[in-house]
Amino acid sequence: MAGLVGIDVGGTFTDLFYSTDGINADRICKVPSTPEDPSNGLIDALNRADIPADGVDLILHGTTIATNALIERRGARCALVTTKGFRDVLELGRRDRPHFYGLTGLQNPLIPRDHRWEVNERMSFQGEVLVPLDAQEARALAQVLKAQEVEAVVVSLLHAYANPAHELEVADILRDAEPSWEIVTSASVIREYYEFERTSTAVVQGYLQPLISRYADNLLNRLNRWGFSKHTLVMQSNGGLVPVKQLQERAAHVVRSGPAAGVIAAARIAAEAGFDRVITGDMGGTSFDVAVVIDGEPEITPTTNLEFRIPLRLSMINVHTIGAGGGSIASIDRGGILQVGPRSAGARPGPVCFGHGGTEPTVTDANLVLNRINAEDPIGLTNRRTLDVEGARQAIGRLGEQLGLGVEETAEAILAVVNQNMAGRTRLLSIERGYDPRDFALVIFGGAGPLHGAAIIRAVGIRTMLVPPSPGVLCAMGCAVADVRYDISRTVARRTDSFDTVEIAAILAEQQQEGEEKLKANDVLIKHVAVAHFAEMAYVGQIHTLRVPIESGWDAARIARAFEEAYRREYGNTLGDIATTIVSFRTVVQGMREHVRRSLPTPPQRSAPPPRTTRRVYFGGWHETPIHDRQALQPGMVVPGPAIVEQADTTIVIEPDMAARVDAYGNLLVEIG
Repeated sequence: MAGLVGIDVGGTFTDLFYSTDGINADRICKVPSTPEDPSNGLIDALNRADIPADGVDLILHGTTIATNALIERRGARCALVTTKGFRDVLELGRRDRPHFYGLTGLQNPLIPRDHRWEVNERMSFQGEVLVPLDAQEARALAQVLKAQEVEAVVVSLLHAYANPAHELEVADILRDAEPSWEIVTSASVIREYYEFERTSTAVVQGYLQPLISRYADNLLNRLNRWGFSKHTLVMQSNGGLVPVKQLQERAAHVVRSGPAAGVIAAARIAAEAGFDRVITGDMGGTSFDVAVVIDGEPEITPTTNLEFRIPLRLSMINVHTIGAGGGSIASIDRGGILQVGPRSAGARPGPVCFGHGGTEPTVTDANLVLNRINAEDPIGLTNRRTLDVEGARQAIGRLGEQLGLGVEETAEAILAVVNQNMAGRTRLLSIERGYDPRDFALVIFGGAGPLHGAAIIRAVGIRTMLVPPSPGVLCAMGCAVADVRYDISRTVARRTDSFDTVEIAAILAEQQQEGEEKLKANDVLIKHVAVAHFAEMAYVGQIHTLRVPIESGWDAARIARAFEEAYRREYGNTLGDIATTIVSFRTVVQGMREHVRRSLPTPPQRSAPPPRTTRRVYFGGWHETPIHDRQALQPGMVVPGPAIVEQADTTIVIEPDMAARVDAYGNLLVEIG
C-alpha cells in the first residue's frame, strides 16, 4: 500500500516518518545529516528505512538549507539596486543596537556596500511618479554589475508597494543585459510599506534564490534517480507546504522550515490529547526551539529578526531558538564560569562519544556519562554499534579538572546549565506574551528533548510534559500532516473610515484569487480550500499594528469595531474616540489535504509494566533505575520515576518524584508528584 514520507533535514540528523494512513508511523528512522549535500542524507534515510519508491505517493520535506546558508554566509554574490539616496538602508535600519548597553557590536549585511547601487527615480507613497526612471542610467548600471560578476540582483525602490512599475522596468533592463541573473523585485516578495523590512526581505530572497534553486533541481534529480517522480512538497516557515517546483520564487519562505513543521505536529497531537494551551520544545543536535500554541493554533509573527538588522517581513510561526542541543559544547569562559553552547559539534565531528574526531565535551557526552542514554544502542548512527563511553569521560574529566569537580558532578553541571538555559527561554516566551507558563503543558520532542523535558517542567513550574509517540522524528511527521498555504498581503495605509465596502471586498477578492491561482498551479491533491482575511490595524499615530480577523463583506465600521474588540482583549482597554487606520490587508489561502484522525485504541489498562531491564543512572547519585521499552507501554500504564524509557528515535528521562502515564493516543504524560 502506497503512503507518504515526511523528511526533516536537521543540523545533526535527518529524520524520516513513513505512514500509509497519513498519521500513524509505519516506519521511522534517523541518519546523520550530510551538510555538504543535504540530499545525500535524505536519500540515505529513504534507503535505511527500506521504503520502495513505488510505495510512496508523496514526499514532504523540511529543510535547514536556507537557515544554514544565512548563518554561514553561503548565499549568492548579490547586488542591490535602490532609489537614489537609499543605498544604506540595510545598515541604517531601525534605531536598534546589538547590545542593550554600550555601542559595541558588529553588523554583517548580506550585501556589502560596494555591491549596493542607486538609480534616479521616485514614486510617491500613493504610487504617483514624481521622478521618472532614468533608463539609460539603469542600462549603464547593468554593465557595472556584470563586471562585479554577481549571481543575483535585488531591486527595491521607494514606495514600490504602491506602484511597482519602476521596479519592473529596472528588472526588464537587467534581464536584457544578462539573462542568467536571478532578478528579485521587492514588490514581488511583499507589497508592504515598511521600507527597511521590505528591502531586507527582498535581499534575503535574492541572497538565497540561486542556492535554493540549485538545491531544488538537485533534489528532484536525486529523487528521480531513486525512482520517485510524483509530488514533492517543502515546508514553509508559516507552517504550510509549497511544491518544490515553486521553491525558487519562495526561497525566503523556508528559512525556518524545520522548526515550523515540529510546531504543526505538536499542536495537532496536543489538541487530540485535550490540551488547548501548550508550549512546544524541540531539542535536536544544535538548537532548542520554543513556540506557543493556543487553542490548537501556533502564534504567527509578521516579522522575524534572523540576525541583527536582518528582519524578514513574512508570516512565520513564532519560534524562538537558542543554541542548546545534544551537540552543544561545554566550556569555561574568561570568568571561570561553565557555559554550554551556542557552539555545537554538529553532525561532524559531533560529540566525543560518536567517535568522529570530536574532542570537546557536549551535552550528549554528559548524558552518556550519567548513563541516561544507552551506549550499546545509540540512535541515528550508522557506522558504529556502541558509543565511546571512555572518550566521553575523559573529555568531561578534563573540563572537570578546571572546575574542581569529579566526572559525574561535571556532567551533571553541564546538564544543569543547558536545562536552565532552555527553561529560561521557555519561561520568557510565555511571560512576555502575558501568559502564565503554569497554565500550559509542555510538548517536548526532538532527538534530545525527552532527555531534558522533565528538568525543564520542574524549573518552569509546568505540571505536565507530553511526549508524543515518535518525538525524535516529530518535525518529519509535521511535514506529513501540514497543508498547502499561501499568505498574500498588501499595504493600503489609510484611515479605516476612508474605505467603502466595495473597495474592501475588491482588495480581498484579488488577494484570494492570487492565492487560489497558486494552489491550482501546484497540482497537489487537496480536499478543500480554506480562506481567511485579516486587517493589520492601529490607532492613528501608532507604529505597531494588531492583526484582526475580518470577513470580505464587512464595511469599515464593522472592521473598526473588530479592531477595538481585539485591542481590548490584548491590552485591557481602548483609546476611545481616536480614529483607526488599516495599514495592510492580508489573506491566507490554504489547500487542506485529506487528514486521518488517530483512532482511539482499546480501553486503557491500569497495570504498571515490568521493566525490560535495569541499570545504574545518576540522579544526584547512582540509582538502580528501571529501563522500559516504549513499544511495551500500553494506554493506562503508569511508570513511576526514576525511570528511563527507550525507543528507536529518542530516550525519555522520568526523574525521581515524577510519574508517567500513557494516554489513549499513546502519548506519555509526565507529571511532578
